[in-house]
Amino acid sequence: MGNLFGRKKQSRVTEQDKAILQLKQQRDKLKQYQKRITQQLEREREIARQLLRDGRKERAKLLLKKKRYREQLLDKTENQITSLETMVQSIEFTQIEMKVIEGLKIGNECLNKMHQVMSIEEVERILDETQEAVDYQRQIDELLAGSFTQEDEDAILEELDAITQEQIELPAVPSEPLPEKIPEEARSQMTQQETPPRLPSLLMLSHWGWGSRSAGRAGPGPGWSWPV
Repeated sequence: MGNLFGRKKQSRVTEQDKAILQLKQQRDKLKQYQKRITQQLEREREIARQLLRDGRKERAKLLLKKKRYREQLLDKTENQITSLETMVQSIEFTQIEMKVIEGLKIGNECLNKMHQVMSIEEVERILDETQEAVDYQRQIDELLAGSFTQEDEDAILEELDAITQEQIELPAVPSEPLPEKIPEEARSQMTQQETPPRLPSLLMLSHWGWGSRSAGRAGPGPGWSWPV
C-alpha cells in the first residue's frame, strides 16, 4: 500500500520546458525594469526643466547626465530582451523539429516491421499461388462445360424454347389508360339527361276522354293540360 500511494508520477515537463520558462521569467523582469527606467527618465526630465526655470543650471546638467546614463541602460535592456525572445523562439522551434524527427523515426520502425512480415519473396509467392488457384478453377469450369452430352444439350434447348413460347403467349398489356371512375352525382345527372320525356299513359288519356268516341271529341276538353 505504501508503494502504491507513495509512487511518484513521471513528470511531463522536460528540461527544454524548464529552460523556456526561466528565459521567459527573465524577459518579464527586464520588461518591468525597462518600464521603471522609462518612468524615471520622464520624471528626471521634468525635474531638469524645473531646475532651469529656477536658475540652477549646473544641477540640471548633472541630472541630465544621469538621465543619459539611464537611457543607455534602457537600450541595453532592450537588446537583452530581444536576445531572450530569440532564444525562446529557437528552443520552441527545436522542440517541434524533435517531435517531427521522433514521428518519422516511429513511422520508419513501423514500415520496417511491416516489410519484415511482407517481404518481396512472400508477395511473389502469394501472387503465384493466386494465379495457380485461378488456373485450376478455369480447368474445372472447362471440364464441367464439356461434360454435357448431346441429349443434355437438346434438353436445354427444348426448355429454352418452351420458356420463350410462354413469354410470347402472354396477353399484351393495354397501352391506353384505364377510364376514370365517374362520381355518383355526375352519373345521376347523366342518367336524367339521357332519359326521354315521359308520355301520358293510355289510362290517363282515357280518364280525360282523349279519343273518346262517346263524347265525339278528338282531344281533351278546354282547360286541360298535359300532366307533368
